[in-house]
Amino acid sequence: QVQLVESGGGLVQAGGSLRLSCAASASGFAINVMSWYRQAPGKQRELVAVVTSGGSTNYADSVKGRFTISRDNARNTLYLQMNSLKPEDTGVYYCYCNARRDLGLSDYWGQGTQVTVSS
Repeated sequence: QVQLVESGGGLVQAGGSLRLSCAASASGFAINVMSWYRQAPGKQRELVAVVTSGGSTNYADSVKGRFTISRDNARNTLYLQMNSLKPEDTGVYYCYCNARRDLGLSDYWGQGTQVTVSS
């Protein structure tokens, strides 16, 4: 099993910054894609940003230019630097990865961390 633990959420004023971290415990697994998703109250979970094992990144249009995703493969840690936060960025942020062991590829999720941006 792969375990993902997020940290770094909190309450911040509009225009402020937060940095989320996701530590992966993945002994025996090769982690492939890692991503951040978020879910606002009453809305579906949406993809925020993704980074491949090779470092290629992609972002939702709503966060381009404000958020930066990165990963430390040696430490199996994923980050999301969030700048110029807006109230509409409020939600629970989830870390996701898919990981391979032997011939199997599986999806894993963290428990989520709350981000609240006040206006």
